[in-house]
Order: sequence, then C-alpha cells, then structure tokens
Amino acid sequence: MKTRYLLGLTWLFSLFIYSCKQKEIKTSPVQFYLIDSPTNFDSVNIHIKKIEASVVSDSTRWIPLQTKDTVANLFNFQDSLTLMIAQDVVPLGMLKEIRFILGDGNTVVVNGVSYPLQLPNGVSPALMIQIGKKLNEVFNGFVLDFDASQSIVTENGEYRLEPVVRLIE
Repeated sequence: MKTRYLLGLTWLFSLFIYSCKQKEIKTSPVQFYLIDSPTNFDSVNIHIKKIEASVVSDSTRWIPLQTKDTVANLFNFQDSLTLMIAQDVVPLGMLKEIRFILGDGNTVVVNGVSYPLQLPNGVSPALMIQIGKKLNEVFNGFVLDFDASQSIVTENGEYRLEPVVRLIE
C-alpha cells in the first residue's frame, strides 16, 4: 500500500515539475549603444528619459528597458566611440522597434551659445526606431546613429529637433 502511495506521489510530482518546465519563457539580453555622425555645431545635447522595446514573442507589448535618465552630448560619441544607453533582458522573439522617450533638456551649442531644441508642435517626445531583428539567447547589441546634422533644423533663428536615428547594420 505504501509503495502505491509513493509511486502515485512521485508520478504527481513528476507531472508538476514537467508542467513548470513547459511554461518557462526564454529570454534574450539586449544592449543599445548611441553614436553620432560629425556636424558643424559645437555640441548637441539630447535628453533621453527612457527607452522601451516592442518585442514579438507569445504576444506583442512594450517593455521598459533599464535606461539611465541622462543628457548625452552626441559629440562625445563620434569616431567609433559609443554610449550604452539601455540594457535589459527581454522575451526571446523579434525585436520589432524601440522608442526613445525624450525629455525637455535638449540643446544645441552654436559659436559658444546654447539654444534650446524645440520639438515641432504636436510632435510626441517619443521617437520610434524600426529594428526588425530576430533576437538570440546569447547577445544582442544594437548601435544607433543619432544623426545630429540631419536632426537639427534652423528656422527664424530658432533651433528645432526633428530626430533622425538609424540602426547601424
């Protein structure tokens, strides 16, 4: 009688362990680096509040990534120098796109004078960047070129930020 009881209990425990393993979600580490192309300004400072990723796995959702709220001078990240702006672990799947949530501390320095960079009226401070890459389980590093020369528009003596960011393949 005890043997049947122990066998039954062992069988139930085995089913429980097997069912737990079935629900295991595979994950993938991601890292995002920022780089800039040269431009004629003295400096370009971009306020990055946070970054989120849209990952297609068992469902599609926006996942907030570990991001330090920072103002990055893009000129410090030229000539192959990069700044890690976000890293995290996300569900394994397809990284569809990321979005930068920009703050209001964006400035450009021209001839030693700092000017605020305004976002165009009606434009969200969220910047969407298409990625479209399948993630692997080991390492996923993405370098993003924030092209300051194409992102800053001068109009009536004011400077406007119309971000142009592309994935370096």
